[in-house]
Amino acid sequence: MPVDKKAVVKALEEARKQSERRGFKQSIDLILNLKDIDLKKPENRINELVEFPTSPGRKASICVIATGDLALRAKEAGADGVVGKEELDALSKDKKAAKKLEKRFDFFIAEAQLMPSVGKSIGPVLGPRGKMPTPVPPTAPIDAMMERYRKMSRVMVRSQLNSQIRVGTEEMSDEQIAENVQAVMAKLEGKLEKGSRNIRSVLVKTTMGAPIKVAL
Repeated sequence: MPVDKKAVVKALEEARKQSERRGFKQSIDLILNLKDIDLKKPENRINELVEFPTSPGRKASICVIATGDLALRAKEAGADGVVGKEELDALSKDKKAAKKLEKRFDFFIAEAQLMPSVGKSIGPVLGPRGKMPTPVPPTAPIDAMMERYRKMSRVMVRSQLNSQIRVGTEEMSDEQIAENVQAVMAKLEGKLEKGSRNIRSVLVKTTMGAPIKVAL
């Protein structure tokens, strides 16, 4: 059963009350604690993309791995990074540089024909972190894809039964943030074996504030 929107709004109101004003724009985070899940089994681990109704206040950074026309269109569309075949080959010999690349970007999109090179060069770094690129054909509408990815976030549950996801900023309305929370919950419940029964608790917090439990 989806988390009640009114319950999320109530928790957000309390989180704001208990959070002191800071000299910077605080984010609003969602904390999920799960139960009765054996994470030793790979099929129980979660690595899902959630598309928010409203951007959570920070645009995801995107790296496009491509050549020719696709690389050119990616640059024109404002990709945060574009990596070509030669750079991929260089990264295969420089693990430190590959790790730096992984940390710079939230999402990777790759021209399908380059996926074998991706697997050999940066795949060993991206794979364990759940960041393997989405393969696309050379004719892909890369501008539209990037626009969609910028409103996404990744929900991961790999080694511990909890996850923390940015769902907004303190400048957003409680309604907008609550809808983003619901988007995360809907995606997560669809992947859990027992749905909402695998959720122990749901909390929201500002960057510097205390976590406030959402009534389930």
